[in-house]
Amino acid sequence: MSLNWKRLAVAAATAAAIGTAPAMAADPIKIALISGKTGPLEAYAKQTHTGLMMGLEYATQGTMELDGRKIEVIEKDTQLKPEIARAVLAEAYGDDEVDLAIGPTSSGDALAMLPVAQEYEKILLVEPAVADSITGDKWNRYIFRTGRNSSQDAISNAVALGKPGVKIATLAQDYAFGRDGVAAFREALASTGAEIVHEEYVPRDTTDFTAPAQRIFDALDGVQGDKVLFVIWAGASTPFAKLAAMEPERRGIKIATGGNILPAMAAYKALPGMEGATYYYYDIPKNPVNDWLVTEHQKRFGTPPDFFTAGGMSAGIAAVEAIRKAGSTETEDLIKAMEGMEFMSPKGKMIFRKEDHQALQEMYHFKIKVDDNVAWGIPELVRVIGIDEMNVPVRNKR
Repeated sequence: MSLNWKRLAVAAATAAAIGTAPAMAADPIKIALISGKTGPLEAYAKQTHTGLMMGLEYATQGTMELDGRKIEVIEKDTQLKPEIARAVLAEAYGDDEVDLAIGPTSSGDALAMLPVAQEYEKILLVEPAVADSITGDKWNRYIFRTGRNSSQDAISNAVALGKPGVKIATLAQDYAFGRDGVAAFREALASTGAEIVHEEYVPRDTTDFTAPAQRIFDALDGVQGDKVLFVIWAGASTPFAKLAAMEPERRGIKIATGGNILPAMAAYKALPGMEGATYYYYDIPKNPVNDWLVTEHQKRFGTPPDFFTAGGMSAGIAAVEAIRKAGSTETEDLIKAMEGMEFMSPKGKMIFRKEDHQALQEMYHFKIKVDDNVAWGIPELVRVIGIDEMNVPVRNKR
């Protein structure tokens, strides 16, 4: 065989070998889940994780792939410390090179993380932190939120509770979630004829509510009209059982609050007939996404999905839909795709408002029913409060 033919034979063999070698796998889509897994909001973080993974599964029809790219979730724990929250988000964006981040659990952590998203020019999809300032005066263009904000909580509860002559005292935790919540509630009540006559703030780890409750009761004793104590609280350890034991009804005072996780709502059993508005309860929304979530969660875990499971699923679906719509994981492409984006969640339709990237969503007016066979107070639907009923303020400076 001549030298030229030998060279051709070697080239052909090399080409054949290359042709039969497996193609290089596409880079994975990397998503960071930043949550407060250590501390009093651990249950919230676990639910968000479960919901996120189920949302990614649902949105990718079980493949956990998008456009041939595997989805990889990298978890970070803030320990509910803002300085750690900043550091782990920077680590996720910088060292782990994630395409976007989801979280955190606490509003205090979220506020610390917002500038990091701006510095790295990467998306932070906030779920479930609630404080208005996240999509308000502390917001930047890299922040989107599937979680409801304080104004959505406040407006829906104002719709449920507010009417002329109602006098309200508030009890809230002394950090961004509690203070933003009360401020938004006061604003939302302005058009209803109801008014807040006393505000009480206590540390997040408070367990003895005797003194703050007494101050609230004393403040309400001196007013005329229907009297309501509205509680804004995060965490599994709640004040409701202790408040109920102090017999506020003897003073003509009703307790009211928003929704919470199922273990926390065990305390609601002491308050049958209590009203408020909630973000989610598994038996309320009627749509195919929630049907799948409820069925699969019951099958896999033996329990219904909880408050923040639905939120995590919404975030997972939103992330997949954004990448699919953008055809890319580049930040500017994602922002363009997500502004005004509508997507289906366990609560039905959500819409990322272009002005502040807050997800608009329906809420639910409830009344607590007690069933001896159910471990928690059941929030029975009074009515759905639609997106068009809630004039959620735009609070940023865009």
